[in-house]
Amino acid sequence: MSDPKQDAQDEVDRLIEQFDPESNFRRLVGLSAGIVTVIAVALSGWHYYTAGFGLHNEIAHRAIHLSVVLGLCFLVFPRQRRLPGPWEWVVSGGLGAFYLALGVSLLGSLNEPVPAAAKVVFIGVLAAIAALALPFRVYDGSHKHVPWRDWIFAALASGFSLYLLVFFDGIFIQRPGQHTPIDLMFGVIAIAMVVEATRRTMGIFLPLLAVVVVLYGIFGPYLPGGLAHRGYSVPRVVAHLYKGTEGIYGIPVGVVATFVFHFVLFGIMAQLTGLGQLFVNLATIAAGRFAGGPAKVSVVSSGLFGMISGSAIANTVTTGVMTIPLMKKVGFAPRFAGAVEASASCGGQITPPIMGAAAFIMAETLGIPYNQLILVAIVPALLHYFAILYMVHLEAKRLKLAGMPPEEIPSLGRVLRSSWHLFIPLVVMVTLLLLQYTPFLAAFWGITLTVACSWIPKLLGRHGRGMTGLAITPRALVQGFEMGAKSALGIGAACACVGFVLGITTLTGMGFKFSAFVLDLSGVASQFVTSLDVLGLFDPKDVTILFGLLFTALACIIMGSGVPTTPTYIILASIVAPALAQLGVPQLATHFFIFYYGVLADVTPPVALAAFAAAGIARSEPMRTGMTAFRLSMGKALVPFAFVYAPALLFVQFTWGHFLLATLAAVVAVMGLGAAYTGYFGRPIGRAAFWALNVLSLSLVFADPEVTAVAAPAVLAILGWHAWRVPAVAKQPVA
Repeated sequence: MSDPKQDAQDEVDRLIEQFDPESNFRRLVGLSAGIVTVIAVALSGWHYYTAGFGLHNEIAHRAIHLSVVLGLCFLVFPRQRRLPGPWEWVVSGGLGAFYLALGVSLLGSLNEPVPAAAKVVFIGVLAAIAALALPFRVYDGSHKHVPWRDWIFAALASGFSLYLLVFFDGIFIQRPGQHTPIDLMFGVIAIAMVVEATRRTMGIFLPLLAVVVVLYGIFGPYLPGGLAHRGYSVPRVVAHLYKGTEGIYGIPVGVVATFVFHFVLFGIMAQLTGLGQLFVNLATIAAGRFAGGPAKVSVVSSGLFGMISGSAIANTVTTGVMTIPLMKKVGFAPRFAGAVEASASCGGQITPPIMGAAAFIMAETLGIPYNQLILVAIVPALLHYFAILYMVHLEAKRLKLAGMPPEEIPSLGRVLRSSWHLFIPLVVMVTLLLLQYTPFLAAFWGITLTVACSWIPKLLGRHGRGMTGLAITPRALVQGFEMGAKSALGIGAACACVGFVLGITTLTGMGFKFSAFVLDLSGVASQFVTSLDVLGLFDPKDVTILFGLLFTALACIIMGSGVPTTPTYIILASIVAPALAQLGVPQLATHFFIFYYGVLADVTPPVALAAFAAAGIARSEPMRTGMTAFRLSMGKALVPFAFVYAPALLFVQFTWGHFLLATLAAVVAVMGLGAAYTGYFGRPIGRAAFWALNVLSLSLVFADPEVTAVAAPAVLAILGWHAWRVPAVAKQPVA
């Protein structure tokens, strides 16, 4: 007889392997498993120690972090065949040719003589990387053991950072700005291994983008029109990416090594104690009794769980195995049940107090304390979850669905009595953040108290009977530290790879060229629209900003279709944000806009990975589930435009008048769009009302007092008219 819990875990593992390459770990056994466990636990232990007792100097800290992270990438992640037919060979062969060509070009550009033996070894290493990266089936090995080629990859991936550490004084103190042939050879190996590690953990899109950007830096003079630049030699490009602080070891890797890793580790440790189940219980108490109860439980629990997860796909499958079957049971269509879970799970990355990794990088990029950033994020996050809950409520009313039976809803008093000790680490950590202690110190105490408080029920003895949560034993501590390290590998490799984009952007001015392109395109579109506006209803500047935002949103969704949220944010913040800044958009609003649309890509077809993972649980058609999830995320798509035109929502240029007007406009806009795209508000909404709600709701985004005074009452009047009339017969859920 099968075990339901084990079956659910197997389903989670299958979906993560299919849709979330960041979490697709080998299930190692034997000596390989022991070695990986020791290295991973040591990595987590080192981060935990430095968080509480002090960091190394900037470059050394990042180099230590990256040497272990990239080495583990090849030991923990199996090689994925993701491209059909011969394309895998074409891409792998192309990357190998790039590594060899870069190495040969470097040797041909050096001014200093290099011993023949060193040249042979260097080219031999690059040839080995190129050959081992080819998709030969004989090299693939199994998920239970590490193939011999991956031990070689791991050594090379760790070696280029260890070289900087071992010869740190000579490289950075005795001869700063000077690059020996050996330095540059290790730089080429670094580029090759970062690309391969990212391909292993994230798929092919981001590595190919990084290679194109490197080639752009070298071949600038040969490019047409505005893309051209003066070009840089191979040694200059390699040195800038390898030894500078704007390349591989730039801000993204620094933030991961000092902030993100610690919060990922805290989230893993908190899950071990049972905090995730506590969130589900609280969500059930808060929303379970209302119409469509399981769907609202899914929204609330996914938001709470997402605060400590950071991965939209992991959040989707972890909570979805519990909530999606309940939603289907009470009468929701499978595609709608999957879409609710996916849309709500993506919101975890934008929900304070523990947001996604991109939020930490945003704080570092903007020079804003993280405690200030989480306060700024509160209102947009509330608007997002209000939009989802509202649309879920309308769908439940349309289908005439009831809430959960009272016997299935736990008692609040019992939950608090049994689980109060699980709140202590989270409360202390948030308090430290608000008191402006460093995020890594807050995470240090969060991890420490998570372990300590997990023992409270046992320490209380008979007085602790009935309390829930698992004590973190030494064995569980090792498991938690190992899983924490593994969970941070993908984002570490991606941030190193994104360093190529940042480095070439600063070297060539690529961001300004892209910004000029966006500005020109927005200006042309604005002139066309305003030429049709014979009544002068639109401000040309507002129209130009609108088109700039639309082009930026489109770029975010396209980029996010192949790249996780954090790399998407970093890339677009460096090349798109300057364009919006030149249009007069406040810097904080610009970066939040990019952040939100990077998150939205996880539920935007054609590559909506969170929605596809939810469809796997719901047994629904993936593309239709993705379209429904995008519809449910309409609030998240609308909110970024709202806080660009009304920065008071982000407490920028804040006055109570502007804030209240913007909040009212945003809430009414969400209500109008939600009703329009659900097709129901007390009764079905007709075509004329649908278009009227769309136009009126979108006009509210501008938060203009005069427009709001007309549009908001009009939206409420349309909704009130539909609610007042006799409800029509409810439609049945569509499979």
